[in-house]
Amino acid sequence: MAEKTTSQSMTYRTSKTSGRKVSLLGYGMMRLPMKDGKIDQQMVNEEVRFALDHGVNYFDTSPHYSDNLSETSLGVALQASGYPRESYHIATKMSNFDPPEWPREKSIEMYHRSFELLHTDYIDYYLLHAVGIGGGMERFRKRFVDNGMLDFLVKEREAGRIRQLGFSYHDDITVFDWLLANHDKYHWDFVQIEMNYVDWHYAKEMNPDNTSAEYLYSECEKRGIQNVMMEPLLGGRLAKLPAVCERQLKSRRPDESIPSWAFRFCGSHPNVLTMLSGMTQMENVVDNVKTCSPLVPCSDEELELLESIAARLASSHSIPCSKCRYCMPCPYGVDIPENFSYYNNCITNDSLPPADETSPDYAARQEAFVNGYHEALNPENLATQCRSCRACLPKCPQHIRIPQQLHRLSTMLRK
Repeated sequence: MAEKTTSQSMTYRTSKTSGRKVSLLGYGMMRLPMKDGKIDQQMVNEEVRFALDHGVNYFDTSPHYSDNLSETSLGVALQASGYPRESYHIATKMSNFDPPEWPREKSIEMYHRSFELLHTDYIDYYLLHAVGIGGGMERFRKRFVDNGMLDFLVKEREAGRIRQLGFSYHDDITVFDWLLANHDKYHWDFVQIEMNYVDWHYAKEMNPDNTSAEYLYSECEKRGIQNVMMEPLLGGRLAKLPAVCERQLKSRRPDESIPSWAFRFCGSHPNVLTMLSGMTQMENVVDNVKTCSPLVPCSDEELELLESIAARLASSHSIPCSKCRYCMPCPYGVDIPENFSYYNNCITNDSLPPADETSPDYAARQEAFVNGYHEALNPENLATQCRSCRACLPKCPQHIRIPQQLHRLSTMLRK
């Protein structure tokens, strides 16, 4: 497969503000391959080199990702690739959200540290990270306005050390609307939003506090601000669908993967500059490169099919966790994303125990559910360890009521 895909066949979009070409597939460095409890740097090097060889030129990281080691790992991998600095775009972020009142000096220290770890004297795409998360306008102002950090970053763009300035949005729509309303003042080069074929129309069905991706996208489009897309696979949930949905997709494109449909949906929208994929395994890189080399936009019929699948998923009562891990670490050791992932996978595989305890197969399915849970998680990471301390709540960009959901899962396990 790798031999058939060349950098020339990758689909590119042109940045409206820089005029440079950006690969439609972007490499998200939030979730990196691990080995013996550490980042597998050799595998990261191999995957980054494969991506570069096949036309991917946008790499997204953050000081916060992978236990604060993502920038270090990406810097090593890009240097090991042998590709010249001007051949790829680096995106990183001002991740000054923990603790909430991050002082100006520490924020500037984080900014300069990114240059050191990434072995560069300029950042192509720099983002205000996760604006709106856990505290709305008040917290946003503390992070970026009251301490002068936003003005500082604008001046860094003027000096050329930042080439493109934007923000990644989560949570409070008031902050998003305020930033766009002030576009004439700050001149955003791009905006990063969560977008996939479920969140396009059904973000509120997944979580009442969310905003539809269609609104976020259209508000940027009408102002001429291009979008970088995150979570095209909704934290991996669109990589494996209920069997009936997978049969529908395979009947139309039998030779293409289930994840390819999610990327084709996002890439069908012309205001998308690049789509970020957290490609932990080489097979992910290979498949996503194939999908985008070149990308075939969805037909109207295919968009209608994805809309019907989205409606089905939105009504499935899954937990809208994207596995961003912003909620971690838990003071009591609960692996929150993995608990939710197990529950969501059971919905996808139709392996939850029946709600009716008098059902003939209730005992067998309940036993399988409990046994599978204990196989999937370590004893110290179980939902039963939750003490409802609520430390996770202000950190979750999806507004998940985490303690309540963990309590519900614990109750299911005790039945």
